[in-house]
Amino acid sequence: MAEPRLQRCELAVPATSERFFLKARDSAADVIFLDLEDAVGDAHKDTARAAAIRALNDIDWGHKTMALRVNGLDTPWALQDIADVVRACPRLDLVLLPKAGSAFDVQFVDQVLTLIEREQGRDKRCGIEVLIETARGVANVEAIAAASPRLEAMIFGVGDYTVDMRTHDVVFGKPSARYAVLTEADAGGARALHWNDQWHFAMARIANACRANGLRPIDGPYADFADADGYRACARRAAALGFEGKWAIHPSQIALANEVFSPSDEDLAWARRIQQLLADAQARGDGAVGERGVLIDMAHAKLARSVLERAAMIDARQGALRV
Repeated sequence: MAEPRLQRCELAVPATSERFFLKARDSAADVIFLDLEDAVGDAHKDTARAAAIRALNDIDWGHKTMALRVNGLDTPWALQDIADVVRACPRLDLVLLPKAGSAFDVQFVDQVLTLIEREQGRDKRCGIEVLIETARGVANVEAIAAASPRLEAMIFGVGDYTVDMRTHDVVFGKPSARYAVLTEADAGGARALHWNDQWHFAMARIANACRANGLRPIDGPYADFADADGYRACARRAAALGFEGKWAIHPSQIALANEVFSPSDEDLAWARRIQQLLADAQARGDGAVGERGVLIDMAHAKLARSVLERAAMIDARQGALRV
Protein backbone atom coordinates (compact mmCIF):
# COMPACT_ATOMS: atom_id res chain seq x y z
CA MET A 1 0.00 0.00 0.00
CA ALA A 2 1.45 3.35 -1.08
CA GLU A 3 2.17 6.04 1.48
CA PRO A 4 -0.88 8.33 1.58
CA ARG A 5 -0.12 11.53 -0.32
CA LEU A 6 -2.13 14.17 -2.08
CA GLN A 7 -1.29 14.06 -5.77
CA ARG A 8 -4.10 16.07 -7.33
CA CYS A 9 -1.66 18.06 -9.42
CA GLU A 10 1.91 17.13 -10.32
CA LEU A 11 3.77 20.09 -11.80
CA ALA A 12 6.54 19.56 -14.33
CA VAL A 13 9.59 21.79 -13.91
CA PRO A 14 12.67 21.41 -16.15
CA ALA A 15 15.74 21.09 -13.93
CA THR A 16 17.58 23.57 -16.16
CA SER A 17 14.89 26.26 -15.68
CA GLU A 18 16.03 27.55 -12.31
CA ARG A 19 14.00 30.74 -12.73
CA PHE A 20 10.84 28.63 -12.26
CA PHE A 21 11.87 26.90 -9.03
CA LEU A 22 10.55 29.46 -6.55
CA LYS A 23 7.31 29.91 -8.51
CA ALA A 24 6.82 26.15 -8.39
CA ARG A 25 7.51 26.10 -4.66
CA ASP A 26 4.91 28.80 -4.07
CA SER A 27 2.31 27.21 -6.33
CA ALA A 28 -0.70 25.14 -5.25
CA ALA A 29 0.65 21.94 -6.83
CA ASP A 30 0.78 18.99 -4.43
CA VAL A 31 3.74 17.38 -6.20
CA ILE A 32 6.61 18.91 -8.18
CA PHE A 33 8.89 16.87 -10.37
CA LEU A 34 12.21 18.25 -11.50
CA ASP A 35 12.79 16.90 -14.98
CA LEU A 36 16.09 15.51 -16.18
CA GLU A 37 14.59 13.67 -19.16
CA ASP A 38 12.53 15.11 -22.03
CA ALA A 39 12.87 18.75 -20.99
CA VAL A 40 16.70 18.60 -21.07
CA GLY A 41 18.85 18.26 -24.18
CA ASP A 42 21.56 15.61 -24.27
CA ALA A 43 24.37 18.16 -23.97
CA HIS A 44 22.90 19.55 -20.72
CA LYS A 45 22.21 16.38 -18.73
CA ASP A 46 25.08 16.90 -16.29
CA THR A 47 24.18 20.57 -15.80
CA ALA A 48 20.56 19.66 -15.13
CA ARG A 49 21.50 16.99 -12.61
CA ALA A 50 23.66 19.44 -10.67
CA ALA A 51 20.89 22.05 -10.76
CA ALA A 52 18.38 19.54 -9.39
CA ILE A 53 20.71 18.72 -6.50
CA ARG A 54 21.11 22.40 -5.64
CA ALA A 55 17.37 23.00 -5.85
CA LEU A 56 16.48 20.08 -3.61
CA ASN A 57 19.10 21.03 -1.02
CA ASP A 58 18.99 24.82 -1.07
CA ILE A 59 15.27 25.62 -1.45
CA ASP A 60 12.76 25.15 1.34
CA TRP A 61 10.03 23.22 -0.46
CA GLY A 62 7.81 23.13 2.61
CA HIS A 63 5.17 20.41 2.46
CA LYS A 64 5.53 19.73 -1.26
CA THR A 65 6.14 16.18 -2.40
CA MET A 66 9.34 16.38 -4.44
CA ALA A 67 10.01 14.00 -7.30
CA LEU A 68 12.82 13.67 -9.83
CA ARG A 69 12.19 12.38 -13.34
CA VAL A 70 15.38 10.56 -14.23
CA ASN A 71 16.40 9.51 -17.70
CA GLY A 72 15.22 6.13 -18.93
CA LEU A 73 17.07 2.94 -18.12
CA ASP A 74 17.98 2.60 -21.80
CA THR A 75 20.10 5.79 -21.66
CA PRO A 76 23.66 6.44 -20.46
CA TRP A 77 22.45 8.86 -17.76
CA ALA A 78 19.92 6.88 -15.74
CA LEU A 79 22.16 5.29 -13.14
CA GLN A 80 24.07 8.49 -12.44
CA ASP A 81 20.80 10.44 -12.17
CA ILE A 82 19.54 8.09 -9.48
CA ALA A 83 22.80 7.57 -7.62
CA ASP A 84 24.02 11.17 -7.56
CA VAL A 85 20.74 12.87 -6.69
CA VAL A 86 19.44 10.35 -4.18
CA ARG A 87 22.81 10.23 -2.41
CA ALA A 88 23.01 14.02 -2.20
CA CYS A 89 19.36 14.86 -1.51
CA PRO A 90 17.62 13.30 1.49
CA ARG A 91 14.75 15.73 0.82
CA LEU A 92 13.78 13.81 -2.34
CA ASP A 93 10.51 11.89 -1.91
CA LEU A 94 10.07 10.07 -5.21
CA VAL A 95 12.09 8.88 -8.18
CA LEU A 96 9.98 9.13 -11.33
CA LEU A 97 11.00 6.41 -13.77
CA PRO A 98 10.02 7.01 -17.41
CA LYS A 99 9.07 4.30 -19.90
CA ALA A 100 8.64 1.54 -17.35
CA GLY A 101 8.19 -1.56 -19.45
CA SER A 102 8.53 -4.45 -17.03
CA ALA A 103 8.52 -5.33 -13.36
CA PHE A 104 12.30 -5.70 -13.55
CA ASP A 105 12.68 -1.99 -14.40
CA VAL A 106 11.04 -1.06 -11.11
CA GLN A 107 12.88 -3.73 -9.16
CA PHE A 108 16.22 -2.48 -10.49
CA VAL A 109 15.50 1.07 -9.30
CA ASP A 110 14.26 -0.31 -5.98
CA GLN A 111 17.55 -2.17 -5.47
CA VAL A 112 19.65 0.89 -6.30
CA LEU A 113 17.66 2.94 -3.78
CA THR A 114 17.98 0.19 -1.18
CA LEU A 115 21.77 0.13 -1.57
CA ILE A 116 22.04 3.92 -1.27
CA GLU A 117 19.85 4.02 1.84
CA ARG A 118 21.81 1.16 3.37
CA GLU A 119 25.08 2.88 2.52
CA GLN A 120 23.99 6.11 4.21
CA GLY A 121 22.00 4.61 7.08
CA ARG A 122 18.86 6.46 6.12
CA ASP A 123 15.54 5.97 7.86
CA LYS A 124 13.48 7.80 5.24
CA ARG A 125 12.63 5.59 2.28
CA CYS A 126 12.54 7.11 -1.19
CA GLY A 127 9.46 6.05 -3.14
CA ILE A 128 9.04 5.33 -6.84
CA GLU A 129 6.48 6.45 -9.37
CA VAL A 130 6.50 5.25 -12.96
CA LEU A 131 5.36 6.48 -16.32
CA ILE A 132 3.41 3.95 -18.34
CA GLU A 133 4.00 5.36 -21.81
CA THR A 134 4.78 2.46 -24.13
CA ALA A 135 2.81 -0.41 -25.58
CA ARG A 136 5.06 -2.77 -23.61
CA GLY A 137 4.35 -0.89 -20.41
CA VAL A 138 0.58 -1.15 -20.89
CA ALA A 139 0.92 -4.85 -21.79
CA ASN A 140 2.82 -5.46 -18.52
CA VAL A 141 1.01 -2.97 -16.31
CA GLU A 142 -0.30 -5.49 -13.76
CA ALA A 143 3.16 -6.98 -13.17
CA ILE A 144 4.69 -3.50 -12.94
CA ALA A 145 2.10 -2.41 -10.39
CA ALA A 146 3.01 -5.36 -8.15
CA ALA A 147 6.78 -5.04 -8.62
CA SER A 148 7.90 -3.19 -5.48
CA PRO A 149 6.64 -1.95 -2.11
CA ARG A 150 8.34 1.36 -2.94
CA LEU A 151 6.03 1.94 -5.88
CA GLU A 152 3.43 4.60 -5.09
CA ALA A 153 1.92 5.84 -8.34
CA MET A 154 1.56 5.06 -12.03
CA ILE A 155 1.21 7.88 -14.55
CA PHE A 156 -0.27 7.55 -18.00
CA GLY A 157 2.30 9.11 -20.34
CA VAL A 158 0.09 9.89 -23.31
CA GLY A 159 2.82 11.63 -25.33
CA ASP A 160 5.25 8.77 -25.80
CA TYR A 161 2.37 6.30 -25.87
CA THR A 162 0.94 8.22 -28.83
CA VAL A 163 4.29 7.89 -30.58
CA ASP A 164 4.65 4.22 -29.73
CA MET A 165 1.13 3.42 -30.94
CA ARG A 166 1.71 5.45 -34.15
CA THR A 167 -1.62 7.27 -33.94
CA HIS A 168 -0.06 10.46 -35.33
CA ASP A 169 -1.91 12.82 -32.98
CA VAL A 170 0.14 16.00 -32.85
CA VAL A 171 -1.34 17.62 -29.69
CA PHE A 172 -0.76 15.15 -26.89
CA GLY A 173 -3.65 14.59 -24.50
CA LYS A 174 -6.43 15.91 -26.73
CA PRO A 175 -9.11 13.61 -28.15
CA SER A 176 -9.00 12.66 -31.80
CA ALA A 177 -11.84 13.47 -34.18
CA ARG A 178 -10.84 10.38 -36.15
CA TYR A 179 -11.80 8.07 -33.29
CA ALA A 180 -15.54 8.36 -33.80
CA VAL A 181 -18.54 6.39 -35.01
CA LEU A 182 -21.26 7.53 -37.40
CA THR A 183 -24.81 6.57 -36.56
CA GLU A 184 -27.37 5.30 -39.01
CA ALA A 185 -29.48 7.97 -40.67
CA ASP A 186 -32.58 9.14 -38.81
CA ALA A 187 -35.97 9.70 -40.44
CA GLY A 188 -34.73 12.95 -41.92
CA GLY A 189 -31.55 11.40 -43.27
CA ALA A 190 -29.25 13.07 -40.72
CA ARG A 191 -26.40 11.08 -39.17
CA ALA A 192 -24.67 11.92 -35.89
CA LEU A 193 -20.94 11.64 -35.26
CA HIS A 194 -20.05 10.39 -31.76
CA TRP A 195 -16.50 10.95 -30.55
CA ASN A 196 -14.92 8.23 -28.43
CA ASP A 197 -11.92 8.11 -26.12
CA GLN A 198 -9.03 6.43 -27.92
CA TRP A 199 -7.07 6.10 -24.67
CA HIS A 200 -9.81 4.41 -22.63
CA PHE A 201 -8.26 0.94 -22.77
CA ALA A 202 -4.84 2.03 -21.54
CA MET A 203 -6.19 4.34 -18.86
CA ALA A 204 -8.74 1.87 -17.51
CA ARG A 205 -6.09 -0.84 -17.35
CA ILE A 206 -3.68 1.45 -15.50
CA ALA A 207 -6.38 2.53 -13.03
CA ASN A 208 -7.41 -1.05 -12.33
CA ALA A 209 -3.81 -2.21 -11.84
CA CYS A 210 -3.19 0.66 -9.44
CA ARG A 211 -6.29 0.02 -7.34
CA ALA A 212 -5.53 -3.70 -7.21
CA ASN A 213 -2.11 -2.90 -5.71
CA GLY A 214 -2.82 0.13 -3.54
CA LEU A 215 -1.21 2.67 -5.90
CA ARG A 216 -2.31 6.11 -7.07
CA PRO A 217 -3.31 6.34 -10.76
CA ILE A 218 -2.33 9.74 -12.19
CA ASP A 219 -3.21 11.13 -15.61
CA GLY A 220 -0.44 12.63 -17.69
CA PRO A 221 0.05 15.80 -19.74
CA TYR A 222 -2.37 17.88 -21.77
CA ALA A 223 -0.14 19.73 -24.19
CA ASP A 224 -2.52 22.52 -25.23
CA PHE A 225 -2.12 24.57 -22.06
CA ALA A 226 -4.19 27.43 -23.55
CA ASP A 227 -7.25 25.12 -23.67
CA ALA A 228 -8.55 25.22 -20.09
CA ASP A 229 -11.89 23.65 -20.96
CA GLY A 230 -10.19 20.78 -22.77
CA TYR A 231 -7.86 20.17 -19.84
CA ARG A 232 -10.75 20.17 -17.39
CA ALA A 233 -12.75 17.76 -19.55
CA CYS A 234 -9.82 15.32 -19.77
CA ALA A 235 -9.23 15.56 -16.03
CA ARG A 236 -12.90 14.81 -15.37
CA ARG A 237 -12.70 11.81 -17.70
CA ALA A 238 -9.70 10.53 -15.75
CA ALA A 239 -11.44 11.10 -12.42
CA ALA A 240 -14.44 9.11 -13.69
CA LEU A 241 -12.08 6.17 -14.33
CA GLY A 242 -10.67 6.35 -10.79
CA PHE A 243 -7.59 8.51 -11.33
CA GLU A 244 -6.81 10.88 -8.48
CA GLY A 245 -4.59 13.49 -10.10
CA LYS A 246 -3.14 14.87 -13.31
CA TRP A 247 0.05 16.48 -14.53
CA ALA A 248 0.37 20.19 -15.11
CA ILE A 249 2.87 21.29 -17.74
CA HIS A 250 1.97 24.96 -17.19
CA PRO A 251 1.05 26.84 -13.99
CA SER A 252 -2.37 27.68 -15.44
CA GLN A 253 -3.32 23.99 -15.21
CA ILE A 254 -2.68 23.66 -11.47
CA ALA A 255 -5.96 25.15 -10.25
CA LEU A 256 -7.89 23.10 -12.80
CA ALA A 257 -6.40 19.83 -11.57
CA ASN A 258 -6.95 20.73 -7.93
CA GLU A 259 -10.57 21.62 -8.69
CA VAL A 260 -11.38 18.37 -10.49
CA PHE A 261 -9.61 16.06 -8.05
CA SER A 262 -10.97 17.67 -4.88
CA PRO A 263 -14.43 16.89 -3.46
CA SER A 264 -16.89 19.65 -4.32
CA ASP A 265 -19.24 21.25 -1.79
CA GLU A 266 -21.99 19.09 -3.27
CA ASP A 267 -19.86 15.96 -2.80
CA LEU A 268 -19.25 16.82 0.85
CA ALA A 269 -22.91 17.59 1.50
CA TRP A 270 -23.87 14.26 -0.09
CA ALA A 271 -21.32 12.33 1.99
CA ARG A 272 -22.50 13.87 5.26
CA ARG A 273 -26.15 13.27 4.37
CA ILE A 274 -25.47 9.63 3.51
CA GLN A 275 -23.65 9.06 6.78
CA GLN A 276 -26.58 10.52 8.70
CA LEU A 277 -29.18 8.54 6.74
CA LEU A 278 -27.37 5.27 7.36
CA ALA A 279 -26.76 6.07 11.03
CA ASP A 280 -30.50 6.68 11.45
CA ALA A 281 -31.30 3.48 9.54
CA GLN A 282 -28.96 1.41 11.69
CA ALA A 283 -30.51 2.88 14.82
CA ARG A 284 -33.81 1.46 13.55
CA GLY A 285 -32.16 -1.90 12.88
CA ASP A 286 -31.99 -1.43 9.10
CA GLY A 287 -28.89 -1.88 6.97
CA ALA A 288 -30.14 0.18 4.05
CA VAL A 289 -32.49 3.06 3.34
CA GLY A 290 -34.20 4.51 0.31
CA GLU A 291 -33.62 8.14 -0.63
CA ARG A 292 -35.35 9.78 -3.57
CA GLY A 293 -35.93 6.42 -5.17
CA VAL A 294 -32.31 5.25 -4.71
CA LEU A 295 -31.24 2.41 -2.42
CA ILE A 296 -28.53 3.57 -0.03
CA ASP A 297 -26.51 0.82 1.67
CA MET A 298 -23.13 0.13 3.24
CA ALA A 299 -21.28 0.52 -0.07
CA HIS A 300 -22.45 4.14 -0.02
CA ALA A 301 -21.12 4.46 3.53
CA LYS A 302 -17.66 3.43 2.28
CA LEU A 303 -17.89 5.93 -0.55
CA ALA A 304 -18.98 8.72 1.78
CA ARG A 305 -16.12 7.94 4.15
CA SER A 306 -13.65 8.03 1.25
CA VAL A 307 -14.91 11.45 0.15
CA LEU A 308 -14.63 12.88 3.65
CA GLU A 309 -11.18 11.38 4.23
CA ARG A 310 -9.90 12.97 1.03
CA ALA A 311 -11.36 16.31 2.07
CA ALA A 312 -9.62 15.96 5.44
CA MET A 313 -6.27 15.35 3.69
CA ILE A 314 -6.77 18.51 1.64
CA ASP A 315 -7.75 20.52 4.72
CA ALA A 316 -4.69 19.24 6.56
CA ARG A 317 -2.42 20.25 3.66
CA GLN A 318 -3.96 23.72 3.48
CA GLY A 319 -3.69 24.12 7.24
CA ALA A 320 -0.02 23.15 7.13
CA LEU A 321 0.60 25.72 4.40
CA ARG A 322 -0.91 28.46 6.58
CA VAL A 323 1.38 27.65 9.52
